[in-house]
Amino acid sequence: MRLGIDVDPSCAYPFSANNGVDFLLADVRGFDPDAIRHHLADCDATVVAGCAPCQTFSTYTQGARGSDRDDRWSLLDDFGGAIASLRPDIVTMENVGFLERHAIFGEFTRRLRELGYRVAFALVDCRHYGMPQSRRRLVLLASLHGEIALPPVTTPDPDQWVTVRDAIGDLPSLQAGAADPNDPLHVASLLSDLNLRRIRASRPGGTWREWPQELIAPCHGRRSGRSYPSVYGRMEWNKPSPTITGQCYGFGNGRFGHPIQDRAISLREAALLQTFPTDYAFMPPGERIQFKRIGRMIGNAVPPQLGAVIGMAIMRHLG
Repeated sequence: MRLGIDVDPSCAYPFSANNGVDFLLADVRGFDPDAIRHHLADCDATVVAGCAPCQTFSTYTQGARGSDRDDRWSLLDDFGGAIASLRPDIVTMENVGFLERHAIFGEFTRRLRELGYRVAFALVDCRHYGMPQSRRRLVLLASLHGEIALPPVTTPDPDQWVTVRDAIGDLPSLQAGAADPNDPLHVASLLSDLNLRRIRASRPGGTWREWPQELIAPCHGRRSGRSYPSVYGRMEWNKPSPTITGQCYGFGNGRFGHPIQDRAISLREAALLQTFPTDYAFMPPGERIQFKRIGRMIGNAVPPQLGAVIGMAIMRHLG
């Protein structure tokens, strides 16, 4: 690995500290490929990975906004422009599966083929590759050196899936709003009195529809809110977690309640479910933990284990 590029300055420290390579703060819109060309000059093979913000193409966003594009839609076009200029040996990209339905994805893959790339893409279920999370993502691989494909799945059977207990079951217990003195990232957000009552009324795998009426939020009681059961939920010990998002530290933001403790999962637990190494550093030592900042980095990331699966496919292809 030679270089990481992101528009979020929060990514600078973790990328450089954990990978030991340079970081460039830049936006792919208006991006000058010459700024990174020297990083690739002596490589035997060049790989460019790019991931536009998935929220733009998610089913939730599309349901809320219809077919209107926000200003991030063009990022896929800009990424294509960078590829055309840099001409790497391999291109890879990860995003939500819903992206495949959009015309902009077809335009992107056609552009790659016109540039001489062989293109393959598939909807990947992280549970099928030994990850403790029911995350489904569209993964694209493109090569200038012939056909390329993802490796075969390793854990296709539900009995083989890695569970929440496997990933976080050994961590010390916490109360809501508390932190582990030996691990600053093992910290749980505070719960209001109402949300504490709500999580105590929640069973693993259940929904807010099972609560006493006085605990149900007014917006969920209306007919328009009945279609959002996947909030205010607890995870289940013996199943993979739901998709970890940038708001994974909040009980009300999804099924992010701890299976048995009356709190949302901690940032460390979210990172482990996202398959980050236990010693991965998100902020400099001694810096105050910021839930929103770190949660965004954890949730927006390609799970490192999925990155390893993609890397294995590339190495096998080039080998």
